Amino acid sequence: MKKYLNILLVLLMGLSIPSQAFAGPGHSHDEVAPVDKHEGVSYASSEVFSDKYELLLRYDPIHPGEVAHMTLFISDYETNKPVNEAKISIIAQEDSGITFSIHQNGNGTYSIEATFPEKRDYSLAVRLEGPLGPDLMLLEHIEVGVEPELAPNSSLAHFLEDNNWILILLALLVGLFVGFLFRRKGRSLNTRTNILVLIFIGWAIPFQQAGAHGDDDHTGGSAGNNFSNTVPIPKETQFLFDIYTQKVSKGSFQESSHLFGTIFPSSNGQAIISADQNGTIAQVHVNVGQKVKKGQSLATIKKTIDVGTNIGLQAEANSLAAEYEAAKKEVERLSTISDIAAKRDIDEAASRLQKAETNLALFNSNSGKSMTLTAPIDGVVSNFKLSIGTTVTTGQTLFTITDLSLLYVEAQVFDRDAEKIVADAIYTMDCVNDHDTHVSSQVKLLSKALEINTTNQSQKVLFQVDNPNGDFKIGEFVNIRVFSPSPSLHITMPNSAITEINGKPVVFVKESAEKYTVSYVQIGHNNGTHTTILKGLEEGERVVVNGSYQLKMIFLNQ
Repeated sequence: MKKYLNILLVLLMGLSIPSQAFAGPGHSHDEVAPVDKHEGVSYASSEVFSDKYELLLRYDPIHPGEVAHMTLFISDYETNKPVNEAKISIIAQEDSGITFSIHQNGNGTYSIEATFPEKRDYSLAVRLEGPLGPDLMLLEHIEVGVEPELAPNSSLAHFLEDNNWILILLALLVGLFVGFLFRRKGRSLNTRTNILVLIFIGWAIPFQQAGAHGDDDHTGGSAGNNFSNTVPIPKETQFLFDIYTQKVSKGSFQESSHLFGTIFPSSNGQAIISADQNGTIAQVHVNVGQKVKKGQSLATIKKTIDVGTNIGLQAEANSLAAEYEAAKKEVERLSTISDIAAKRDIDEAASRLQKAETNLALFNSNSGKSMTLTAPIDGVVSNFKLSIGTTVTTGQTLFTITDLSLLYVEAQVFDRDAEKIVADAIYTMDCVNDHDTHVSSQVKLLSKALEINTTNQSQKVLFQVDNPNGDFKIGEFVNIRVFSPSPSLHITMPNSAITEINGKPVVFVKESAEKYTVSYVQIGHNNGTHTTILKGLEEGERVVVNGSYQLKMIFLNQ
């Protein structure tokens, strides 16, 4: 008798806990409407999509004969952008007499009210006209009169559901413990009977909650965990965070090389105005930061002249005046005898008078008590420290005028990239500072390398950049992108779509209306805006290109 009782106990131990830990594979919920299973929240949903739109209908349990309140989310199928101001009409295929009240109450969100007369499944034909054109779609399995199953509220149940190996380990430990008890001598039949009763009690503990949903579909929003690559995101959260997608397809991709450069002024891009004589500032005509035109007056300087210089200037003035008077008298004399004078003599006298007059006027303008400084180029006046009465000396820099509309960039090019610097390549430039979004496509090769940097043996290549808005500044460090003139065909994604988890590149793929999946990818070449995807994506998948950071944070905090 004892022998058979021992065998019975061992069989019961082997069948009790493990059998319930794996109770999920045979479990079925076909009679339950699809629901989102958040902690303490339950709602049913139905979704459908076409090549234009994606529809998600969400609703609380619907009771026959009562007003049902439903929410319809409409988005662009490819981009996931919300669709607003759509004209919508709905017909229940099972009962065309049901009327639907529809109005928009949010971004891409529409409120729907209707009364369903009986308990059954309904299919709703949705006709809508939106920015992508008209479309007709069918929302199926709208279950009326069915109470959705609530998700378990126990965090322990969630833990055990994802860790069945713990149940198996517990079963083995209990089995070993019971075996130890039965091997000890002196155990009575009553003691063994009590142990058998305890096993039956343990068998009745609802471990089913820990594993009964192993095959259930949790795409409606069940609480996730870090062991799953799935991220449930409610539709309103997607609209709030501007989570946009892009359909994966092969396209032309231009490989690029990355060069570092420094901005310099162009040949006529910067002018330095200095004093050519000692003096005192009599008047300043411009302000710092003012735009000036070529020839515009900048300042007036009162000259400082010593005695010796003054004597020399007076002697030169007398000489030029005497020359002018002599040439004038000669012209007057020849004019009185013009009928007998040679034409050659008359022309020479007129030329002599004009030259003497020009020299005297030039001397008088330069040798006066003051002189005026003018702008040699168009541009902006840089910072200066001059005021009325300031003493200046010969050669002193007084003003700097800068024109940023055209700039030069000196870039460092190493041997591996030297052959890519050709005239028909495409060049772009952007700032090294990540926070600065200025990008210029008006970049052209001005001169190939004429000298080598002795420090790192890089070649110095000169580029010319149009900068009409003054976005780039002299002395700024910039990136030069050199694009191949012949594009290739690859699967590419915008750099905004790619993020990292545990140091590995990932993208988020949209699986359904409210479910995203983390996909680890192998990346290739990066041309500054797009990156080639070598492995991990297939054509036709929808990948998040805006809002990846928010999805990453939600995924890591599940």
